[in-house]
Amino acid sequence: MPKRPALLLETIRCENGKAFHLSYHQDRVDKSRKVLLSLHDTLRLSDIITPPPQGLYRCRILYDEHIHSIEYIPYQAKEISTLKIVSSAIDYDFKYANRDALNALSTLHHEVDDILITQEGYIRDTSIANIAFYTGKVWHTPKIPLLYGTMRQYYIDQGLLEEKAIHITDLASYTQVALMNAMIGFRTINPMIIYHSKDKYESYHFPNP
Repeated sequence: MPKRPALLLETIRCENGKAFHLSYHQDRVDKSRKVLLSLHDTLRLSDIITPPPQGLYRCRILYDEHIHSIEYIPYQAKEISTLKIVSSAIDYDFKYANRDALNALSTLHHEVDDILITQEGYIRDTSIANIAFYTGKVWHTPKIPLLYGTMRQYYIDQGLLEEKAIHITDLASYTQVALMNAMIGFRTINPMIIYHSKDKYESYHFPNP
């Protein structure tokens, strides 16, 4: 008997009673259930989300064949200004509720705010967000991220973000860094320092523009 997939997670920004980018979250829920569970019905998010009328919340939905729970958690963004490049074969193609492997990897590098995961020298994601880099003319995001995020797809569809295979050695050619997820949208981080350990501790600095 095949192993049953773990519970899936969807995180949606809700502010003053409004849920943001629902069509992108709906698309990911539908695709995840189709691929992992061979289900073709729809768990209609617009019918089940009833956010508080005031304030900023992280709507946390656990689901598989059906909805297991919906929580509205007051949200405060984590401040991130340092990243550490970490090579890992970790797999997170779908947004699972179980993030133990990602959290354990982050815990190993508590000296920085978050990790920047690479595979075979190519940049994927941080542990909590998709990432983008600015050339001075265009924003690039890794062609193959760890997770295909909803905000990443939104900005690609808007023509504001281009997919590109970004190697560690390409970092020196960029001038700015931005992080993306459902809660923070697209946030340019200035200043940002990305640390990379080889024979010695070296770093890439992205100062205020």
